[in-house]
This record gives sequence, C-alpha cells and structure tokens, in this order.
Amino acid sequence: MAQQAEISRTEKSDPELVAMALARDAEGFRAIMRRYNRRLFRIARGILRDDAMAEDALQEAYLKAFRHLGDFQGASAFSTWLTRIVMNEALARLRKVRRMPEVPVDTMQGRILDFPTGSPIDNPETTMAQRQILKLVEEATDNLPEEFRLVFIARVIEEMSVEETAELLDLKPETVRSRLHRARALLRRELDQLIGPIALDAFPFAGWKCDRLTEKVMGKLMGP
Repeated sequence: MAQQAEISRTEKSDPELVAMALARDAEGFRAIMRRYNRRLFRIARGILRDDAMAEDALQEAYLKAFRHLGDFQGASAFSTWLTRIVMNEALARLRKVRRMPEVPVDTMQGRILDFPTGSPIDNPETTMAQRQILKLVEEATDNLPEEFRLVFIARVIEEMSVEETAELLDLKPETVRSRLHRARALLRRELDQLIGPIALDAFPFAGWKCDRLTEKVMGKLMGP
C-alpha cells in the first residue's frame, strides 16, 4: 500500500504537487523535495564546492521557496523557479564566505565517496578504484571557473537543455554552447581520458542524505 502511494506521488505533475503543498499537504512538500533534491544539491554544490555548505543552502532555499509558494506564477517551469532560489541562496553564502578571512581547510581530506551503483560491490579493489575515479570527477569539476562549472553541471550532469540552461543562468543560448565547449576542453585536459563519461554519478545525494534533508525541512516547515 505504501509503495503504491509512493508511485502515485511520483506520477503527479509539478502543478499538482504545488497545489498539494499550497493546501499544506505534507506529502506534497515531501514529493517535491524527493523529485528535486539531487538536482538542486548538485547546483548548490557546484557553486559552493562543499557538501555541508551546499546541504545547508539547499535546506534554507527549500524553506524560502515553500514559504513563498503562493508567489509562483508559472511564468517559468516550477523546476526553474526552484533552482533559481537555490542558486541565489548558494551565491549569497558564497559572497559571505569570500568576505570572511581565509582559513586553509581541506574539506575533501579523509572523505569517502559513495558510488551509487544500486547494489553492493564485493571486490574491494573495484570499490576503491570507483571511489578514486569519482573523486577525480568531483575535483576536476570543482576546479572549473564558476561560469563554466555551472553550465557544465546544468548541461552534462543534470542533462538540462541549452534553452533551460540559458533561462536558468540568464545567458544567451550561444553563450551556453561556447561555455560548455570550453568546460569540456578544460576537463578533458585535466582528466585526459582517464575515467570516461561517468559524470552523472558524481556528487551523489540520495538515500539517507536525501531523507534526512527532507525531514529537516519538514520539521521546520510544519512545526509549531
């Protein structure tokens, strides 16, 4: 029964889920977050280049979006409206960090990356190799200049169209194409055919992390 309810929620359109959320239906909020958690986390992380900061920015952006859901007029896709709120929150935090005195902290040190294959891998050598590959993808993407990094994440990792990316980043379509070409060239130079096209599995945000953020937002949104 619970599985059937979950399937029913995932089949609902964005306008239907927005209507549920406007009616203060908790399942509407949850369904929206589960649909967009992965994309929005990647966007926030692409700006902030730090997992913890990106998760905090995403949580705050959800709260802002849900509290002003009545302001959504449908002039653009709901996903675009939501993504812009996340981008604005992440960029505001980035500007704040840049104003603070620099403290040399290696946020990647000692962090173990999950490889989201959907099934456990018994070979320790294979598991380690996959983790190393994903770390290379993340670091290479992090090293891109911001204007190329955001286009690359939107077009390649999130598989957004040129038009969607242009609308999201307020760019001309030809600018999106040229920046994507440049981003790929920079990544190709750094990775040099080492890992192949696995960028879709970079920056995982699923499972317990997705559930944790969803429930944290719901606690603040529906609490007293």
